[in-house]
Formats: sequence, structure tokens, C-alpha cells
Amino acid sequence: DPYPSATAAMAAMPLDEQGMKVLKDAGKQPKADRAVYLLPAATQLETSGSVTASNRSVQWREKVIEPMFESKPDHTIMYLFAKKFGFADQFVGKKDGKQNIKVEKDEPNVEDMTREFNNGSWTIGYTGQSPERLQAHMRNMHVFDVKTLRAKGGKDAKTGYVLDGDYFGLPWPCFGNAALKHPGSPVLYNTHLHVMDGGGNFRANFGVEKDGVNLLAEDGSYSKGAEITTGYPEFDHVLLKKLGWWDELTDAEKAEAEGRNWKTDLSGGIQRVVMKNHGCHPFGNAKARAVVWNFPDGVPKHREPLFGIRPDLIADYPTHDDKKAFWRLPTLYKSVQEKNKDIGKQYPIILTSGRLVEYEGGGEETRSNPWLAELMQDNFVEINPKSANDRGIRNGEDVWVKTPTGARLKVKALVTERVGPDHAFIPFHFSGWWQGKDMLPYYPDGAAPIVRGEAVNTATTYGYDSVTMMQETKTTVCQIERA
Repeated sequence: DPYPSATAAMAAMPLDEQGMKVLKDAGKQPKADRAVYLLPAATQLETSGSVTASNRSVQWREKVIEPMFESKPDHTIMYLFAKKFGFADQFVGKKDGKQNIKVEKDEPNVEDMTREFNNGSWTIGYTGQSPERLQAHMRNMHVFDVKTLRAKGGKDAKTGYVLDGDYFGLPWPCFGNAALKHPGSPVLYNTHLHVMDGGGNFRANFGVEKDGVNLLAEDGSYSKGAEITTGYPEFDHVLLKKLGWWDELTDAEKAEAEGRNWKTDLSGGIQRVVMKNHGCHPFGNAKARAVVWNFPDGVPKHREPLFGIRPDLIADYPTHDDKKAFWRLPTLYKSVQEKNKDIGKQYPIILTSGRLVEYEGGGEETRSNPWLAELMQDNFVEINPKSANDRGIRNGEDVWVKTPTGARLKVKALVTERVGPDHAFIPFHFSGWWQGKDMLPYYPDGAAPIVRGEAVNTATTYGYDSVTMMQETKTTVCQIERA
């Protein structure tokens, strides 16, 4: 069966089959010995620019120190790559004597980079977070309410920018250009607020009707202060003219907006008139979709995983048919499930993975921190007392976790009632071991993380989501044995 991740496949591949491989990382990893080139990336403390948080707020980070040794920021590495292969002009938008992104000593200007994604992200509202607004927020964090995120008064001493009413970090969608001064949207689809206060409604993203059913909002459903109090489609030049709002554009905006809609009018004029003058949303006002007709399942329903321990459920809850081309690649579903329908006899435990509080992501950085490394010094598998007793496994012993890929992980047994007899759990923050072997010799002296362990995704089985193409990492099957 295919390996579940590129990392596992590359690590298992003989060197002579890999060809050239390029890795870019701030910290040395055990697989880096197989690289032909290792590009030394700077850490976040050695560069500046915008970063987006999980609440959609955008923050501006300042460089603390210059990049150490030969390390370079990601954007510098990308520019040098483009320069080497002859497309640097396209990379920085250089054409007809103009250039979107300035470059100094091979480093693209981070403010210009932010303006570039502002210019190209109208449809999702990644447009109003100019570097100047973001920098003003960071200089004046004290004026923002820690619960609502909204600024209570305040003016930036450096630029004179008035902060009052902005939400910290201008959480996207932050519509229009910076001049519109949209405050950001901390809560999506909030009809209790005016659109210029961060309010909104459901987007008209799927047409106006389907099979004779109206997809737009019904009468009386609209965001606070909107002049149109029923459903309406997304705005374009035609709708603006029909409503008599076209002449509220400036002459320059008219020239840019003619023949375009709110997403392709780069002047921002359509958004300005619709939102500021009339309180409506440029992307329309529609109903939320409960039945998604263009998904494989219009309404989500259970389908048995490709690798499971309940073959009796497959007939009632089968997976999808194989796809010859899905995101340009053949993707297997039914054939894999049929081939492995009795796999539970050999691998009777469902293996899932998840996170720990003390580590983050793959854990390379957090496992290198002595204060955090002290909290969890070994990777482990949670196993139910009944399953452990049936296998002669005691708490704290080394065990092998084996899966249908042929991989096996050597981890500590954590005997606990947190998992049932037919389930096991391994955290995903570990690396540095490969199927029972410590990879310490492959790190440069002094560069290895303090804590190393098996990576659970070495052993996860094949499978991809039918819509997003995300890999399946939560429903592997396994067998656990004493080491």
C-alpha cells in the first residue's frame, strides 16, 4: 500500500532512487542527511513581516536580531531561487519599468509583500490589512479591549492613524482597501452589527436558485443597517447601475469597475459604495447551505474507513468509488477497502493520534526546549488495561506498534482507561527515531532535539478525504506487542 506521507516515503526510499532533494528548515532534522541541499531558514525572531493567527487577526512582527550564520528569511531564499532559475522579475512583479516588490540585498521588502497579497485577495477580504495599519496596531496594543478586541479611542503617535473602532489585527475578512477603514470581522456572519462595524450575513456564493429553490435570504433577514432588507446576489457593475448607485463612484473608480464585480474591481469602489454608503455586503445576502449538492455527500454521513476492524459495517457504510483523477491524481477508495476488509483480524486495534499540551506541531523546536522537554521525555502509546493484560504488557514497558504499511514504532506503553480495549493513541509531536532506531548519529553535534521519539505518521495508513484531499491520519489500525 502507498505510504501515507512524503516524509515516510522519502525516508524509506534508497538514495539512488531519490535523485536531487532540497530541504529548508530552521533546525536540523534526521532526514536531512539525505538531502543534496539543505537551505538554512531563519527563525521568526530573525525576520519581520505579517503573521496571521487562528482567530484570523493579522499581526506585524519585528526583527529581534539579524539572521545568524548563513541563515536567511524564507522570502529571501525564495527570491534567490527565482533569481537563480531566471524568473526573479516575475517573482517581484517587475514589468514595463514598474516593480511591485522592492528588493534590497536580495531580500524582498516585507511591506511590499503585504501590499501584494492585499491586492490579490479581494474575494476573502485579505485586502484592508495594510502594513501601516498593522504596525500602528502593534505600537498601540494597550488601546484594544482584551475581550472584544476592539480599540477604545487611541491615535498612533507616529502616523496619526485613528485606531478607534478597529479590531486588533484587523481579522479577515477586512474588506476594501486601507482607505475604507473596515475594522475587520472577529465574528463571521453577525447580522447584529453593521457591515462597517464588522457585521455581515451569509455569502451568495452558489447562485440565486437551485432546482427552483431560492438560495438568497428571505425578507427580513439582513445585516444591521442594510438598505436592502431581503436577499440579494453579489454586487457587480450591472447591479450597481440598476440600483442607481453607480454615480456614487468616482470617475477613476468607474473606469476600473466597468465590466467587473466586487472581487475584480481593484479600485475598491464597488465595495466602498455598497458597504459605506448603503450598509450592504458586496458578496450578497444568502442562506447557509445545509445540503451541499456538489459534494460527494450532500449531507455528511458515516462511511467506514479504508482500514477498519468492523467488516460487517462496510456493506451499510461503504467508502467512495475509486477516482481516476482527483486533483490530477488517481485516488483509491473502494479497491483499498475491499482488499483490506479483514485487516482487523491481524490488526485489531484502532490507532488514532493527537496533541499534547507541552509540544507543538512536529515538535522539533519544543522538544529542543529544556523546560518543555522535561515534561514528556518519551513517545508513548495509550493502551487500555484489558488490551495490555491480554498481551502481557505492563505500564512503562517498551512496545512495538505495528500497522498494515509494514511500519513498526517502538514506544513506551501508557496503560490507561482513557482509551477503550479496541483503541490506542499516540501523540504526533515526535521524530528522531525511525522504526526502533535512534537517529542521533545523523544530527550535527549539538543540533539534536533533547527529546526524540517515533513519528506516528510513519505508521499511518493510506486514505484521503473526498473533498479536501487531506490525508487520513486518525483511523489507522494496529497491533501492539512487547518489545
